[in-house]
Amino acid sequence: MSLSHVQEHIELIAKHEMEFMAQRTRAERFADSVAAFIGSLQFVSANFVIFATWIVMNTLVPMHRFDPRPFSLLQTCVAMEAIFVASFILIRQGRLGRRSDERDHLMLQILLLTEKEVTAVLSMDRKIAEQMGLGLEANKEAVRELSKDTSIDAMAQTIKESITDEGKQTVDSGG
Repeated sequence: MSLSHVQEHIELIAKHEMEFMAQRTRAERFADSVAAFIGSLQFVSANFVIFATWIVMNTLVPMHRFDPRPFSLLQTCVAMEAIFVASFILIRQGRLGRRSDERDHLMLQILLLTEKEVTAVLSMDRKIAEQMGLGLEANKEAVRELSKDTSIDAMAQTIKESITDEGKQTVDSGG
């Protein structure tokens, strides 16, 4: 594969990612910004400074005690912060999950197309091999099987049954 061919693929992927980022709503951009800040060392540092200051002011500075031990107001604030942090992270993860699903669907389509193309090429190669006197090689069982169309529905059903059977065996054996 030539470097320009690879560069085309990289540019196409980058274009799709930029389009995805550009299509975010204002709320999604805000949630992404907040989630990015939450995942930073600055957020951890800010929390540390705030909590340490809160505790010092309520234990060592007698005239500023507004939340005596066991710091129930601080506990309430931390619990509320945890709810918001979890919400912003879940919003971002949900959006990223949807993007991942889109990529998976695209990859599945590419793989299905590739399977059809490879099957067609193998069929043509078998015919060429037979015309060149290589019928023995062209008609080997593995080559014949690979040059047949693959039923995606049948494969999906077999996988589903295998997974279901394995789950039953695991449950039945007590493991």
